[in-house]
Amino acid sequence: MHENIRPWAELRQRSNLQRLCMAVSASLFVLSAPIAQAGAVVLYNQNFEKPVGFVDNGGDVNALSSVNQLYPNQPQGFTFAQQFTVETLRVGGTQAWAAAQGGKGGFKDPQGIAGSYVLGMLSSRQDDLLGLAFNVGNNHFLNFRLNISSIDLNAHGGPFVPTGGQAPVFRLSLFDNPSGQAGIGGGKLLDSEDITGLVAPNKWTFNWSELTVALDAIGNTNGNVLLQIDLLKGGYAALDNLRIAASNEAGNVGTVNEPAPLLLAALGLAALGWQRRRKIA
Repeated sequence: MHENIRPWAELRQRSNLQRLCMAVSASLFVLSAPIAQAGAVVLYNQNFEKPVGFVDNGGDVNALSSVNQLYPNQPQGFTFAQQFTVETLRVGGTQAWAAAQGGKGGFKDPQGIAGSYVLGMLSSRQDDLLGLAFNVGNNHFLNFRLNISSIDLNAHGGPFVPTGGQAPVFRLSLFDNPSGQAGIGGGKLLDSEDITGLVAPNKWTFNWSELTVALDAIGNTNGNVLLQIDLLKGGYAALDNLRIAASNEAGNVGTVNEPAPLLLAALGLAALGWQRRRKIA
């Protein structure tokens, strides 16, 4: 009799475990989903790692293609606007500053932040501008997190950074944009803020700063706004890892939640409990 009962007990325990796993999984999903972007609507995420048809025009730089040509529809339907050239730099190449580095050229990223590609802008010889259009809805702020760094070119008219280095200063401006069309700015200025990076150790090595800016969108006509990025000082500088969100909380760009480890831990505890029940039985 005892031998016949035990298999049924084990089946019940397994069934209970399956129900527990399903409940834990569903609960974690429900709890994690709103937390992932709590209080913020993420409008744009770009690390510039997937340029389409990158061509090295010299010095590990694509200077002849626009940002839109290299990053079309990233995401679908998104369009940049730019004034003059905004270059795409290849990190870890072989050409940039090769002579100055004893023949082993390339832009260096000891912090491991840049990945393989970043954008580069001039501050004065030409006033490079980059514009991005968004709709913030009824949210108070357009929040913008990015990495910036001084860097210099040994081609395409460079070098641009003063001898001894100079910290880059970017101005981020938010304009009312009733038409919703792409552009580089103009019209009613809603807010602006200047951000400053760090002096780089040399002309080919990045020294990244991560900064978050909250631009006040109050006073826009219909939710449509335009973000303008302008390098004011530094000669030349790079930017990367853009994350832009609309929120009523200043600086909130959302968080990236990873429920999988939590789920695995919960399932592990459930399995441990089942094993203990088997031993007790």
